[in-house]
Amino acid sequence: MLKKYVFKPGINKEGTSYSEEGGWFDADKVRFRSGRPEKIGGWEKNTQNSFEGTCRSLHSYRDQGQTDYIGVGTHLKYYVKQGDDFNNITPIRKTSTNSITFAATNGSSTVVVTDSSHGAVVGDTVTFAQAVSLGGVITANVLNQAYIVNQVLTANTYNIIAKNTSGVTVTANSSDTGNGGSGVDGSYEINIGLDIFVKGTGWGAGLWGAGTWGSVSPIADSSQLRLWSQDNFGDDLIANIRGGGIYYWDESSGATQRAIPFTSLTNASAPPTAALQIMVSDIDRHIICFGANAIGESTVDPLFVRWSDQESSIDWTPTSTNTAGGTRLSSGSTIIGALKTRQEILIWTDAGVHSMQYSGAPFIFSFAEIMQGPSMISPKAAINADNKVFFMDRGSFYVYTGSVQTLPCAVQDYIFSDINLGQAFKVYGLSNVDQNEIMWFYPSADSDEVNRYVIFNYLENLWSIGTTDDNFARTAWIEANSLDFPVAAGKTDGSNINYLYNQEIGNDSDGVAMTAFIETSDFDLEPDGEHFMFVSKIIPDLKFKDSTGTEDTLSVSVKGVDYPLDTPTTLTTSSINSSTQQAFIRARTRQAILRFESTGSGYGWRLGSFRIEMRQDGKR
Repeated sequence: MLKKYVFKPGINKEGTSYSEEGGWFDADKVRFRSGRPEKIGGWEKNTQNSFEGTCRSLHSYRDQGQTDYIGVGTHLKYYVKQGDDFNNITPIRKTSTNSITFAATNGSSTVVVTDSSHGAVVGDTVTFAQAVSLGGVITANVLNQAYIVNQVLTANTYNIIAKNTSGVTVTANSSDTGNGGSGVDGSYEINIGLDIFVKGTGWGAGLWGAGTWGSVSPIADSSQLRLWSQDNFGDDLIANIRGGGIYYWDESSGATQRAIPFTSLTNASAPPTAALQIMVSDIDRHIICFGANAIGESTVDPLFVRWSDQESSIDWTPTSTNTAGGTRLSSGSTIIGALKTRQEILIWTDAGVHSMQYSGAPFIFSFAEIMQGPSMISPKAAINADNKVFFMDRGSFYVYTGSVQTLPCAVQDYIFSDINLGQAFKVYGLSNVDQNEIMWFYPSADSDEVNRYVIFNYLENLWSIGTTDDNFARTAWIEANSLDFPVAAGKTDGSNINYLYNQEIGNDSDGVAMTAFIETSDFDLEPDGEHFMFVSKIIPDLKFKDSTGTEDTLSVSVKGVDYPLDTPTTLTTSSINSSTQQAFIRARTRQAILRFESTGSGYGWRLGSFRIEMRQDGKR
């Protein structure tokens, strides 16, 4: 007999595949819309130009002249993207003048650089100028360019690998006996950050500060994952390394102008030198630093919130004639992150959630503790959507609508029983407004990098899951309202050369076929699987997107198990396309699972209600 199957929408993995009979149990690259599963949108490179490092922060904005910019913060560099170009605006940490010498060895490409108290670490970028030839192959052109520090020898010396202007390694000869001259200059970019989270030992040794319990002590930036926060202050960019420096990029100076520390701004008055996060308030336009050093202090207080005078990037000294100020939160030991919302800023500490609201003179901002207990798993795990704030903690999901409530999740155990909490700071959330979705990307227990995601459709309260294979490794994502598509940062396995991607465009993975699948939970014949079933025919009901009617194919597989604890095996597979009326199959099992999968390129699909012909086939 033919039986129509309409499976309950959303992925549900809170029970077993058998206990969730009548629903969907597993998926990848599939979302739910109007209760029906469909293949997600594709992606393609935003530009063929690349950037260096793993990007975990993006900020998109359009200036008053209608020029679009994207700030790109990686563990190696900080860029501003204008058009197709990534302009390296990484701040300069140190400039050495007339103090650098070189020493080369015949037959070796390694050059020893001497510069007193250079402060460099392996991987840092230094650019040399005004050098002269060493006398042989190591010419002035070879020396006067940007280099990566290859090995740190002492506090005053390090190695580089000599290269020509095309990037090809060159080897010194016996004539390379000079030292590069007496007037060599060097410009050092800020030290690179970590691409993996490394926690210090003891209270505050790394992430949480330093010193005894509850003390105000330095936060060791070098022991953290490199995370940037950024915002635009009018046409300009402000940026902050978590636990480190605060920088300003002036658009009027040109796209190639380096960002500079706030302390280097003309007429700067006591700006913070370090913070955990930076933001511009949307109504009153104060620049706010979360977890900053107080005036007169050089160390970060991880609970101290400071803000500048209104409409000012330089005036941070509170007076009776300005609105600069600061306050220390009353609970917790560190600020995890903050998010602008409608008429308030939410601040998560490791002990709960606080509200920060503009109140005007004399206090400027008011603070209130909303709830103790729930926090955020990472600084970027909260998202604004549908006039609500959704956030992910270390064991649950929450929603804020004026108060904090637990968000019921049909895949909660699946996520939190298999997540790498040691790399939790890599978790980030995003909004996909056109699809009424929010997503979180996270690392599974066996991965040090983001390799899974979870989707929540907030209008339909439906969940889906997936992995980041098929070139879908994404480490940052923004809605990019001023652009045509959402923009995400990719990560190339084993390489620091990465790209930005336009998301939700087409149906493929940057021109290559994307694999997408969805599987049902177990289902059986009445009464409750006492008898085996024989499946002989499937009448498909689906819609292809961008279909040509020929190569568009969806495979339908029947998996089977005789007992709930058995491992499902594929019994039969049939291919269907837009012209398929019925698919004849042969499968005998006690409990059946349907799997729908596409591996072709150039098309999407959306499932309807399938009809299956099956009959009772005995007890064994």
